[in-house]
Amino acid sequence: MIVTWTTFDLTAKSTVWYGIESINMSAHGSARKFVDGGPEKRQMFIHRVTLTALVPGQTYKYHVGSDDGWSPIFTFTALKKGNDWSPRFAIYGDLGNILAATLPRLQNEVQQGLYDAILHVGDIAYDLDLDNARVGDEFMRQIEPIAAYVPYQVCPGNHEQAYNFSNYDNRFSMISSGGHTINNHFWSTNIGPAHIISISTEFYYYTKQYGTHQIENQYRWLEQDLIEANKPENRAQRPWIITIGHRPLYAQNHIDNILREGFTFAKDSKPEFGFEELMYKHGVDLSFWAHEHNYERLWPIYNNKIYNGSVDEPYNNPKAPVHIITGSAGSRERHTTFIDTPHYSAFQNEEFGYTRMTIHNASHIYLEQLSVEREGGQIIDKFYLIKEKHGYDAWF
Repeated sequence: MIVTWTTFDLTAKSTVWYGIESINMSAHGSARKFVDGGPEKRQMFIHRVTLTALVPGQTYKYHVGSDDGWSPIFTFTALKKGNDWSPRFAIYGDLGNILAATLPRLQNEVQQGLYDAILHVGDIAYDLDLDNARVGDEFMRQIEPIAAYVPYQVCPGNHEQAYNFSNYDNRFSMISSGGHTINNHFWSTNIGPAHIISISTEFYYYTKQYGTHQIENQYRWLEQDLIEANKPENRAQRPWIITIGHRPLYAQNHIDNILREGFTFAKDSKPEFGFEELMYKHGVDLSFWAHEHNYERLWPIYNNKIYNGSVDEPYNNPKAPVHIITGSAGSRERHTTFIDTPHYSAFQNEEFGYTRMTIHNASHIYLEQLSVEREGGQIIDKFYLIKEKHGYDAWF
């Protein structure tokens, strides 16, 4: 477990004290100075400490700091070992610190112990860099009742791009399973019976500012990650492959052929490094996107064609990946209005809300969308994704 926090002065040490019954163990890390790119060039110190040899499934108390000052006491539960358990997630994108409609309920549900991890699918704070990064500071305080208690996993969106994504890169700490290097732009991890992959869709859209080499770098990494995940011994342990990325391949008013088919590097050349064919080839089961400030469930789709499992049970052994757009967590940009219902759209809703996912076992995932605009928070959409077989062969 990596613990990350911020101070505005350099402290003597970066320390986490933690334990089960009492706080009697310590771990030390390091601090890195971060200078925001805004006109004030505000500086802060980002502290990171890695806790190792944790007991799977055990709840720990902890606090962070140094002799210069300590945080309140928080708790976290180390993720369970292996694949024979059912992880629970809250999933959403496009959450700001103004009009963060879902935030109070998410804070409360995390405190109740309803989730094992959070997946924030891009567009964070609106924006981390605004007001010389003070908006980012405030947003991190607002999510502390969530992110101090469960893993807060992120991917980048377009609202993170300022100063070459520097606030995003410095404030979060994503590391792939078995890895040691932080890479907040693309990473993968194993949780229960699932292999979860995060990708950056933004590499394809800021090439004039930051170049094109990262498109191929990510693609090659993703290809190798999927090859490894599909080795028989690995797919048997973690049959579900789930991806998150900010901009959707398909949405109610737009098909993103750059992300689907690839980037065109030169005039008259063919597009390269698209996601759709690669994900289909390697049997990705489920993809979460955001960017559109609404919720949309798609029929199983590949190459703009619907591949439902059957007429009556479209998500029972579907013949293509399933896509969910969950960008309605709440921000100053409010809702995205639906103006069309394309052939691949199964359900649409504009209300503020977020997605819950429980991976029950190797064959069943339960998904539901909760609206915070309805009294008490009501479930407005729900379904089971059922697969008796995984991988490329599952499409036939």
